[in-house]
Amino acid sequence: MDECESCLEKVKKDYEQYRMKYNLPEFDKLNQDFAIEKISEIETDLLLREVRKFIADRLSNYMRFIEGLLNPANASIFTFSICKTFNLEDKKEIEDMFKELMRLEIELMEIDIQYSEEKEANFIKNSFEKWSSFKTRWKKIVDVVKKNWDNRLESGNKGYFG
Repeated sequence: MDECESCLEKVKKDYEQYRMKYNLPEFDKLNQDFAIEKISEIETDLLLREVRKFIADRLSNYMRFIEGLLNPANASIFTFSICKTFNLEDKKEIEDMFKELMRLEIELMEIDIQYSEEKEANFIKNSFEKWSSFKTRWKKIVDVVKKNWDNRLESGNKGYFG
């Protein structure tokens, strides 16, 4: 076993103790969604904080992308093209997901201000549950984009060129 494998195994072992203590999701499930295995490259005494950071990064990336969909004032042509595929119901669903991501972002700020192992664990558990629901909802939005992509681009091919 090389050094990286042993580091990953140690992280998994350490995480398992927290998992049992706080009823957290399994390491492998978190790793599939948030690539937390990279924590094995980081030396830390605050493992839950590092796990939370990986989760926060993924959530923040989606929040920023959705923000661009909801407010495409300075968005890319790609973002505008995606926006054209949505109906009012889709936009409402995207707004609801954005609000949930904003709540998580505010929760992150609170945890950043004052460290608490228990709050870190609760965030990991709660955000994983919300992410599971979010993935299903976001998949439906992606399906809408894929379904309407060709129709919307062909019918609305009146781009602005200054």
